[in-house]
Amino acid sequence: MTKVTLHYDLARPLTEPELGSVADLPSTYGIARVQVAPTLDKIIVDYDASRMMKTDVESVLHRHGLPIV
Repeated sequence: MTKVTLHYDLARPLTEPELGSVADLPSTYGIARVQVAPTLDKIIVDYDASRMMKTDVESVLHRHGLPIV
């Protein structure tokens, strides 16, 4: 396993439904952990680079409706 951590700024603070989506992200194959900043304007994603590429992670975040910059 090759753990990689990505930091993303968000275009706006997350809403309640989006926070629910964040809670579901670790069930996605290859994503190990997701943390949201207390200010709800940043997100940190740990993923397994032997299973996913950065573009795959970003695609998953967009599919879940997260406004990453």
